[in-house]
Amino acid sequence: QVQLVESGGGLVQAGGSLRLSCAASGRTFSIDTMAWFRQVPGQERLFVAAVAWQRVGTFYGESVKGRFTISRDIAKNTMYLQMNSLKPEDTAVYYCAADTSISTLLSARPNHYDYWGQGTQVTVSS
Repeated sequence: QVQLVESGGGLVQAGGSLRLSCAASGRTFSIDTMAWFRQVPGQERLFVAAVAWQRVGTFYGESVKGRFTISRDIAKNTMYLQMNSLKPEDTAVYYCAADTSISTLLSARPNHYDYWGQGTQVTVSS
């Protein structure tokens, strides 16, 4: 089992920045990819970005390329999402997720992820 806990959400004005963190615990050695997704009530969960946990590699959704940066610190078992130039349409609950299958490395599909955090709210005001 892997446990994931997000932090760092909040309210920010458009154009501002926030950094989200996701702390992993448990069987972290089994993780191959960690990712961020976001969801607005009543809509599907959308891919934001993914990072290879034990290799080098990242993958971004089109809407956040050039504005968001995903990273991880293996020694701290923590993943980060630096969000710059935030827009009102970035408002959502942000979830971190972990995938333990190498065959789906850097996947953008939510159903490839085995473990999820509880989510953290990000609100961007105009």
